[in-house]
Amino acid sequence: MKEADVNMAEKKQDGILETIKTIFWALIIAGVFRTLFFQPFWIPTGSMKDTLLIGDFLFVNKMAYGYSRHSCPFSTCPISGRLFGSEPERGDVVVFRHATLGTDYVKRLIGLPGDKLQVKNGILFINGEEAKQTPNGTFEEIKRAQGRFGTFPQCTNSPVGEGGTCIKEKAIETLPNGVSHSVLNVRNTRLDNTNVFTVPQGEYFFMGDNRDNSTDSRVSPNAGGVGFVPAEYLLGRADRIMFSAAGKRLFYFWTWRSDRFFKAIE
Repeated sequence: MKEADVNMAEKKQDGILETIKTIFWALIIAGVFRTLFFQPFWIPTGSMKDTLLIGDFLFVNKMAYGYSRHSCPFSTCPISGRLFGSEPERGDVVVFRHATLGTDYVKRLIGLPGDKLQVKNGILFINGEEAKQTPNGTFEEIKRAQGRFGTFPQCTNSPVGEGGTCIKEKAIETLPNGVSHSVLNVRNTRLDNTNVFTVPQGEYFFMGDNRDNSTDSRVSPNAGGVGFVPAEYLLGRADRIMFSAAGKRLFYFWTWRSDRFFKAIE
């Protein structure tokens, strides 16, 4: 073999090794970034409408509440309890790991340890104090399959044909600490009237803003719900929507919702 051919083969081999090293370190850096700082999260369901819509993309602030074993992919962090933990605040929009299903959920933090909560006729009471709801018009969307799961929205004005305008009643709910946010109402359901929930120490109570379309802490994990969520299962706080698309695929640019890009989450 000629010397030139040998040199070319060596350069090619070196180039392949450099590429492998680059990819390896890029994956390591991305893994560290995801574990310690921000985790990407796509909104797959409508349980948090109209605060979060199906197809919203956000980064979860993992520094907000500290770290647990669930902070790493596949819950592999060698951490017992929480490290550098800080307490979440009522009204935060939180991404957490479902204790039995092992999937990530996003809901609003409603109940803190020791709180007593109850829903009466669709109105939330926290430690006996009403979280007042002020009517705020309606939330309207087109009735069509949404997101990768192809789910159809629920409508107060049902029956609505595909392509029609789906309407939900909207209100602004104010929590006892002064945090205000939008909630939606579709119809009367069994979750509009609950027993009193007493939140255990070290655990939290979550609800979706789309109250009649959210399987949350009002429902036991044995019945497919969330139940009380231990502190170690909190992954981080959702602060801002970075990108949003209404279609099934990211590259369907005609479905991008530019008015939601970089929108703060309230």
